[in-house]
Amino acid sequence: MPRHLADMRRVVLALLLSGLLAAPAFAGEGEGKPKTTYVEVRPLTATLIRPNGRRGALTVELGLDVPDPALQLRAAQSTPILRDAYVRIVQAYALGLSPGATPSADYLSLSLQRETDRVLKRKGAKVLLGAVVAN
Repeated sequence: MPRHLADMRRVVLALLLSGLLAAPAFAGEGEGKPKTTYVEVRPLTATLIRPNGRRGALTVELGLDVPDPALQLRAAQSTPILRDAYVRIVQAYALGLSPGATPSADYLSLSLQRETDRVLKRKGAKVLLGAVVAN
C-alpha cells in the first residue's frame, strides 16, 4: 500500500477516535432505523471480447435505494442472492456484446431492476448505477 494511503487511514482513524469526525450513526438510535436508505452491492465484473480479439472486462458498480425499512432489511439480507442474479445478467450481457461496442447502461439498469423486483418479491428497491466500464 502506498505510504500516503496508510497515513490517510491513520488520520481518519485518529479523527474518529477523537470525536472530531462523526462516525456513521443511526437515526433514533433506540429505534434501530438506519439513517441512510442505501444498500451497497460490491462491483460486478464479467468477461468480454475486445476489438483486438483479446479478453477484457465489463465492470458495473451499483447500489440500491430502499426507502422502506422492512424492504431495506430484506434487501440487505438478500445481497448474496441479488449479487448472484446480477452477475448472471451482466455476464450474459457481456458475452453477447459485440467487440468494441459500448455497453448500454439503460439496458443493464432495466434488467437489473427487473431482477431486483423478482428476488425481493416486490417493488420498492431502486437500482442505482454508479459506473459501467468496458476495458
